[in-house]
Amino acid sequence: MLPAQKEGCRLNFQQLFSKYSRLLIPAAVIVMLALYFLFPHGEPEEIIAAPTDLIEAETTQLSETPTLETVPETVQATESEEIIVEIKGQVLEPGIFVLPVDSRLHLAIKLAGGLLPEADALSLNMAMKLTDEMSVYVPKTGETLTAPPVIASPPAAPAEGPSGGGLININSADVAGLTSLNGIGPAKAAAIIAYREENGPFATIEALKDVTGIGDKTFEQLKDSISIN
Repeated sequence: MLPAQKEGCRLNFQQLFSKYSRLLIPAAVIVMLALYFLFPHGEPEEIIAAPTDLIEAETTQLSETPTLETVPETVQATESEEIIVEIKGQVLEPGIFVLPVDSRLHLAIKLAGGLLPEADALSLNMAMKLTDEMSVYVPKTGETLTAPPVIASPPAAPAEGPSGGGLININSADVAGLTSLNGIGPAKAAAIIAYREENGPFATIEALKDVTGIGDKTFEQLKDSISIN
């Protein structure tokens, strides 16, 4: 090859290299990155497997941990959890009061507003345990009593109901008629009359259970002995 031809080839190669050199470098970088991501490096399987094993181990441990089951405690209010007593005489607010079972007299006196100044507190045992349908009279100092200040609940009426076999009309019966019913004493009789005066006549005999102190147990004892007309 002539020197002139060699010189021409050299110039063409330099021109091509100068023209495309800017494209060669990015192309080389792309090829290297492709090779890097296409072919794995090191031991990735072991690195990934390690945390998986730990997670499985923790899951197994948690599943074996005993759990405490919380059982909701259901407290059912029963008729025997409260009593009805009557407080009258020398107290600020005489009346009928509903108290928890095994309450003492001092609590009932407190609910009645406390003793009046002229009350004879020495005649009463403030630590006395109250019972359902009990009636307590607080006398004046120096008052002569014709009956004891504390009257316990009367004995239950016979199971067959009121004497004579007739039904008691709960919309018109007085205290004497109501107390002839099985399970009804003076306190509950007064509560029935007070409820009747405030809410009107009973529409059904089952409405008697709306009276404070009369629940399903008491109603079952007297339902066959009462009427509303």
